[in-house]
Amino acid sequence: MSDVISFGPQAGLTIPPWDKIDAKPLIELRSVSKSYGDFKAISNVSLKIYEKEFFALLGPSGCGKSTLMRLLAGFEIPSDGEILLEGNDIVPIEPHKRPVNMMFQSYALFPHLTVEENISFGLRRMKLPKDQIAERVDEMLSLVQLTKLRRRRPHQISGGQRQRVALARSLARRPRLLLLDEPMAALDKKLRRETQLELIDIQYRLGTTFVIVTHDQEEAMNVATRIAVMNHGELVQVATPVQTYEAPVSRHVAEFIGDTNIFIGRAEALEDGMCRLHDSRLNQSFLAPMSGKLVEGGEYYLNIRPEKMEVSAEQPTDGSNCISGKILDIAYLGNLSTYYIDVGSGKPLSVQMTNSQRTTSQRFTYNDAVWISWYPVDGLLLDR
Repeated sequence: MSDVISFGPQAGLTIPPWDKIDAKPLIELRSVSKSYGDFKAISNVSLKIYEKEFFALLGPSGCGKSTLMRLLAGFEIPSDGEILLEGNDIVPIEPHKRPVNMMFQSYALFPHLTVEENISFGLRRMKLPKDQIAERVDEMLSLVQLTKLRRRRPHQISGGQRQRVALARSLARRPRLLLLDEPMAALDKKLRRETQLELIDIQYRLGTTFVIVTHDQEEAMNVATRIAVMNHGELVQVATPVQTYEAPVSRHVAEFIGDTNIFIGRAEALEDGMCRLHDSRLNQSFLAPMSGKLVEGGEYYLNIRPEKMEVSAEQPTDGSNCISGKILDIAYLGNLSTYYIDVGSGKPLSVQMTNSQRTTSQRFTYNDAVWISWYPVDGLLLDR
């Protein structure tokens, strides 16, 4: 079977490059650090990003993701380490001479220029022939579906359209790498979702490598081929969206990516690859698959996602893990409802249930006594 060349969220990979030993990365960071006086913004980061990837840098404010992007753009110089593009060291190369472009969060459009003049600005700086500039602008306008608005100025178009102008301007110079700094932060939720789909489609058609910085977990999950979760200037986990959500390497990643429930306790090994975790706060034990050799006396975290749990009025008898509680709050979101249930651990458990039938009332209401259950195989044991 031959390798699939194109890939992305909408094009299943046969052999992704990050799983191939001999695959050469487009971008490689080798032991990169960045310090400002005594403060270390980036600490010993090594990372490979491959051609045609839509790569996401994800983390809370202050985690170092924007600093890492500025290092790639050339706006900052690393204190230590190397940054390679196609095997060549780009640290000494000035930002405007790198085959890298950046789309800023503010879009940074020139208010006195029209849409087409904004798109052509960088091309004119490159002193390309006028016919090539016109051809490239027409291509970009068609790509972002703004041909009919080419004569308008930024204040005459919507926020979503300004975002597309900024994207077209960034792509017009045909960079090998496009950096996107919180590109959808200013858009409302519905428009953000539509724009995410447009970005995926444009990136897939062009084959340009995109690196997006975001603190929005849902956005990263929607657009990225892989996600690098950062915390305190370090890479915590680099994986596909599915791997990041279903197999987080730590409690920090599990709690940062989506909603989750955590039980804390000591674990003991059982037969058939299973273990039992005892949560002393609840004085209850739960079964889970063993994810490695257990350290006797060590503290472990049992991670269960809200959608993998069930709420029932009666105690389950099918051998599932279960615990009783009382409903404190209900968040109705149309397609699903999230129940927040007090089980006596201090922090309520959250359980999501799909509203698969049309109804004007909830199955359960406030202060109802209920049972929460889940299959042991749906839990994930973490040691940190």
